[in-house]
Amino acid sequence: METINGETTTGTPEARSRYRWVICGLLLAAIAINYTHRQMIGILKDPLSAEMGWDEKGYADVVFWFQAAYALGYLAWGRILDRIGARIGYTVAFSLWTVAHMLTGAVTTGLQFTLARVALGLGESGSFPSSLKAVTEWFPQKERALAAGIFNAGSNIGAIIAPLIVPLIALSAVSFNFGHEGLNLPGLGWGWRGAFYLTGAVSLIWAVVWWLVYRRPSEHKKINAAELAHIHSDQTDTVEKVSWVKLLFIRETWTFAIAKFLTDPVWWLWLFWLPDFFQKNYGLDLKTFGPPVVAVYLLSDVGSVAGGWLSSFLLKRGLSVNMARKATLFVFALLALPVLFASGVSNLWAAVLIIGLAAAAHQAFSANVLTLPSDLVPRAAVGSVIGIGGMAGAIGGMFFSKFVGFILDKTHNYSIIFMMAAGAYLVAFVVIHLLSPKLQRNTSL
Repeated sequence: METINGETTTGTPEARSRYRWVICGLLLAAIAINYTHRQMIGILKDPLSAEMGWDEKGYADVVFWFQAAYALGYLAWGRILDRIGARIGYTVAFSLWTVAHMLTGAVTTGLQFTLARVALGLGESGSFPSSLKAVTEWFPQKERALAAGIFNAGSNIGAIIAPLIVPLIALSAVSFNFGHEGLNLPGLGWGWRGAFYLTGAVSLIWAVVWWLVYRRPSEHKKINAAELAHIHSDQTDTVEKVSWVKLLFIRETWTFAIAKFLTDPVWWLWLFWLPDFFQKNYGLDLKTFGPPVVAVYLLSDVGSVAGGWLSSFLLKRGLSVNMARKATLFVFALLALPVLFASGVSNLWAAVLIIGLAAAAHQAFSANVLTLPSDLVPRAAVGSVIGIGGMAGAIGGMFFSKFVGFILDKTHNYSIIFMMAAGAYLVAFVVIHLLSPKLQRNTSL
């Protein structure tokens, strides 16, 4: 027994609550929904191309304009979130992209489809800045890579869900028969339009839950003093606002932005062209490419969590942030290299294994890249740096999409494309090391 501030206590430390992991679970669910919506254009490429009159370049143009909107939105959301916070920001972003996703089902022309995808890109660009803002608020530095890896695994879950449920919806039909003469209605085929309506309507539930549940840790009734102290254990930096002008002229911003520019396009490649690759190389279609696509993203899910876990494990073993992050980045950059040979593999499941390894490497690499802003700049600048880097990644994806469309139109082959995908991570690792050799936070802002 002891007396503190006039009150008698048992002296037993309070057990730490773990509500931060509930927040992480909500972030994972949101990213899963995000990628379910985002990947649907790749899964439905054939019926959409037939109805909208797209060739390879036309399809690439739609992807390009989605990514252009995503780039602009990413930059804006980073700054917005630094001002209004993750609760309001994520609710608005999620609602915007979900409504745009549902409106896609109502379009009748290629232009309308492109405009709907632009609106989708503007909304979806708020997802990762919101998630990283929440992780910065709810997790100490030593846990952020793991938290980022867990919520980033949602991208794989979404990419698994989409090829399983979207073909079922698009290829199904519902018949109405009321049992009375004159009231037999013809079967209503869901088609690709119904896939957009149904997946959008169901996912709106998340926005309601987020609004009701999310608060900053200091304002939340579900966490105790021990968890709050743990969350704030290493948050000693300034909370003053930092201007964009300053951020554009520091190496820390470009460490993150160039890494995103080089590696994000590879993930866009898998999202928007992987079903097409399986169709061209192995003759699969909407009914049959589901299992290979699911297998790739199951492997990438493992990579997402493994990358965050390895970095956090090395930190707990006493390695510096610099060594832990970079050792993890280098290992997974090497594991991406075998995808160089994937386009020449004759066996479908061997190709799935190689691409799955590359996708896992990407997610592990990305989980650690996503923590760089919180490692390198004060908390008040994290959202803005994430916005700048996300815009850079989307711009890289824009031009890579145009390149992919051009190469496929000319060669009908993925060899050159996979060659670039294989080497992107080692180049990004070198850039990170050269721009930030010690990976230390900039305290001069």
